[in-house]
Amino acid sequence: MYINSAYLNRSLVDFKDKSRPLIVGSCGTYHLYTRPRLPTHRPKGRLDFQLLYVASGKAHFYFDKSEEDTVVTAGHMVLYRPKEPQRYIYYGEEQTEVYWVHFTGNNVTNILRHYGIGSGMRVIETGTSLEYPRIFKQMIQELQRCQAHYPDLLTLLLLELLIRIERQIGREHRPKDAYLNAEMELAIQHFSDHYSDEINIEEYALSRGMSVSWFIRSFKQYAGTTPMQYLVERRMANAQVLLETTSYNISEIAALVGYDNPLYFSRIFRKQKGMSPSEYRKTTAGV
Repeated sequence: MYINSAYLNRSLVDFKDKSRPLIVGSCGTYHLYTRPRLPTHRPKGRLDFQLLYVASGKAHFYFDKSEEDTVVTAGHMVLYRPKEPQRYIYYGEEQTEVYWVHFTGNNVTNILRHYGIGSGMRVIETGTSLEYPRIFKQMIQELQRCQAHYPDLLTLLLLELLIRIERQIGREHRPKDAYLNAEMELAIQHFSDHYSDEINIEEYALSRGMSVSWFIRSFKQYAGTTPMQYLVERRMANAQVLLETTSYNISEIAALVGYDNPLYFSRIFRKQKGMSPSEYRKTTAGV
């Protein structure tokens, strides 16, 4: 059996820390190939959160004090929340390889929700990727070496892991049809390249042989937003860059990102960003 793990401040005791939004407490990996079984049983759970990634083989989890196991195969992660009873078993004959990380903080639930992991999610289909082990291994190394600012880097690595999970979750809800995927990618590329032009969504859909309602529905399913919302987001993002990095006046910036009417542009910008373009420029300029 291969084991590699590390703990914050070299302490094996689990803890709850509300001093920062997100804190990695420990990280490790197990790979069974000689030991027949490795059971874990924490009837009262832990004080922190635990995320486990099954990289190969399978693991047997007993949720909600059930005597019937839930078999979690490679390409899935399991999330335990604080004080949630934990019971699971790895078997050597199944060549189980698992990575795990414990974390705490004062904003963990909101951070998880932000990256698509809601309160009801326990087993998460993430797919298998070499990036997951890389992140876990780097977290283990940071905890072992304790170099300058390593707690901050640990937080960034965990956030990268959550971002990759969120992207995979989003991919699960995208259409599986290859033709449709190609069309939606083409639409996104077209809107990104021509965001400042006068784009008519209806005309674009018809030019590609699609009904308008079907195109809008499929685009939203694929991209998580409507075509018009996607265009507005691109325009506002580029307007921000121009406000921060150029001396163009508001009318010029409005025209550059696709709005002939600067008052309408300012109204849309305020709605999206919570302040007018002029206020945004003053804020970023430190005035």
